[in-house]
Amino acid sequence: MPNFTGAQIVIKSLLSQGVDTVFGYPGGAVLPIYDEIFKEKQIKHILVRHEQAAVHAAEGYARSTGKTGVVLVTSGPGATNAVTGMTDALMDSIPLVVLTGQVPTFMIGNDAFQEADTVGITRPCTKHNWLVRDTNKLAETIHKAFHVAANGRPGPVLVDIPKDVQFADGIFKEPKEIKNTYHVRRVRPDNASIEEVSQAIRNAKKPMIYSGGGVINSGKKASNLLRMLVSKTNFPITSTLMGLGSYPASGENWLGMLGMHGTYEANMAMHDCDVLICIGARFDDRITGRTDAFSPNSYKIHIDIDPSSINKNIQVDVPLVSDIEIALKEIINTWEKGGSETQKTSIKKWWSKISEWKNVKCLAYKQAGEFIKPQYAVDRLEKITAKMDRYITTEVGQHQMWAAQYMKFEEPNRWMTSGGLGTMGYGFPSSIGVQIAFPKSLVINVAGEASWLMNMQELGTAVQYGLPVKQFILNNERLGMVRQWQELLHGERYSHSWSESLPDFEKLADAYGIKGITCSNPKYLDDSIEEMVNHPGPVIFNCVVEKHENCFPMIPSGKAHNEMILGEIGEKDSVDSAGAVLV
Repeated sequence: MPNFTGAQIVIKSLLSQGVDTVFGYPGGAVLPIYDEIFKEKQIKHILVRHEQAAVHAAEGYARSTGKTGVVLVTSGPGATNAVTGMTDALMDSIPLVVLTGQVPTFMIGNDAFQEADTVGITRPCTKHNWLVRDTNKLAETIHKAFHVAANGRPGPVLVDIPKDVQFADGIFKEPKEIKNTYHVRRVRPDNASIEEVSQAIRNAKKPMIYSGGGVINSGKKASNLLRMLVSKTNFPITSTLMGLGSYPASGENWLGMLGMHGTYEANMAMHDCDVLICIGARFDDRITGRTDAFSPNSYKIHIDIDPSSINKNIQVDVPLVSDIEIALKEIINTWEKGGSETQKTSIKKWWSKISEWKNVKCLAYKQAGEFIKPQYAVDRLEKITAKMDRYITTEVGQHQMWAAQYMKFEEPNRWMTSGGLGTMGYGFPSSIGVQIAFPKSLVINVAGEASWLMNMQELGTAVQYGLPVKQFILNNERLGMVRQWQELLHGERYSHSWSESLPDFEKLADAYGIKGITCSNPKYLDDSIEEMVNHPGPVIFNCVVEKHENCFPMIPSGKAHNEMILGEIGEKDSVDSAGAVLV
């Protein structure tokens, strides 16, 4: 069996895993691997401008393709700069393999140049991590890393590779040669739980399906089965921020997103339902509001691949640990074998009540005057691009919620955003990862100016690789969500929540040799969006919007689902100290 250097083994291992794209940034501790990348033409390396951006780009690539994203960074600051991205991926269950360089094994612990305890630092923000001290174990470790990242609940893993291990000779093994001690079977639900779910479907008078990102992670078959379940039962369905697209926004049973900035009808139905079927979501605090007042009278079913997510935040009546695709298939089959019955008369009355909530028209806004409402900007972006081959990424803040409210997704894997960690700076590099995966598609990053500036350096990456990503920046010259909470919680004392010394975005675009567009008048908005969409290269679109617009509807922190604010904030909507702690 021929020997290869550790660096060669890294490349051969990636190729055997079907990797075609790596996002990274070179440094001293990974130079041998980069030397092999120079020789290898089958792997496309994308040189980002910051290691955090490498991980976010890999997240966008992974989320849009369903594949595992791959990152390569150096030791010390290279690895620590990647920590935010890895934590983001862990929270949102995005499969990543992060390869980091490390100082030589004989120097570990000596405070060597660019040394950090990468394994120790990243233990809380990865599914698993490894420090490889033996070149002969390098291929095996990388193969295991890919398996762990993609199986069970997906997430990031890290392989730390000392520089001497990269230079030393060792044996390469194919994935099939590895005895995988990390083997995870596709988890099948137990029959008794499936029967309980089927019976709950038959008995439900005010049902609600609550879907999350786990449906998308399970694959397109899972999304199709979810649609089938909704169609066959006529149950209403809502979704978390991460689950948008698993059920089509145009579907008759769609109530919109739920949670803090979800729709009135989704939240009210969640509060009043008698049977709640949670599929691939984790009952996080942005969804539940006050946990002691969350869907207080419902029989709760929770289907999730991750047993640690069940009964963690909300106690449920039927815990069902399973792969979503398998669980949905079993539920539908068992329910149909039992006669496909539902409480049709009661469900009809339930839909009548939901229609009343829908008639509130919680997302209605009035575009008037000379200033662009941010809702109007996103709404027009949706209308103009709806029929296109389109992928949407976002930064984090008010614009993210407006995008979730007004953009409509018919398919999974078309919506990339930072949910659990809420990472400002996510959207731009994520859009780069998506565009790399789908070079001919329209990729738009809906951004706020403050969040976008956190990774603005990736303009260089977009230009270098000719990526026509569109940066649709809602510029209110404010940290919009921070300002909104200061209005609600802190007596309108806007402490450091405005953006001073903003760049001229058109001149910034010009500095990189790309197109810049500024629009501040609603009369010209449609034409400007058309200009952005039709331009063949990257675009910075500076959309100047109303500065003090609040994002509604909203559930104030510490309140229940049925205590939503629909319009402007009044004294009755003030948040007490207990709620303020939860922001």
